[in-house]
Amino acid sequence: MFADTLLAAERGHLLRLALWGAMSVVAGSAILALLSVRRVRSPLLQHFAIQTAAWGAVDLAICAAAWRGLTLRDLTGAVALDRFLWFNIGLDVGYVAVGVTLAVVGWRLTRSLALIGAGIGVIVQGIALALLDLVLASLITRG
Repeated sequence: MFADTLLAAERGHLLRLALWGAMSVVAGSAILALLSVRRVRSPLLQHFAIQTAAWGAVDLAICAAAWRGLTLRDLTGAVALDRFLWFNIGLDVGYVAVGVTLAVVGWRLTRSLALIGAGIGVIVQGIALALLDLVLASLITRG
């Protein structure tokens, strides 16, 4: 893969991640606002929304930091990106596992709707991040 092609793929990845982060912040904030305006108490929705908004904010911060560091990569830089990306995919799978654990513990042991909502929020974010990372990984592999 040529350096300019890799840079374009990396930029596209960061733009997709920023879009996902922004949508997560907006969706999480909208759910929290709706619950507040309607004065509805839903621990499941509240904790899902908190996770969604928080993960979105972190995604946006990561994008902002990574965008400044974008540059053409040589072979060593491309290999480092590929390894970092696969490490990240492993973390994404771990996030899903943590989310499942939270939801199952919330359901089976504590009957805590707050824990279930948080777990579902983590699962959604982990799956989305894994899919976004896999798109970039497939572009690098095909390149």
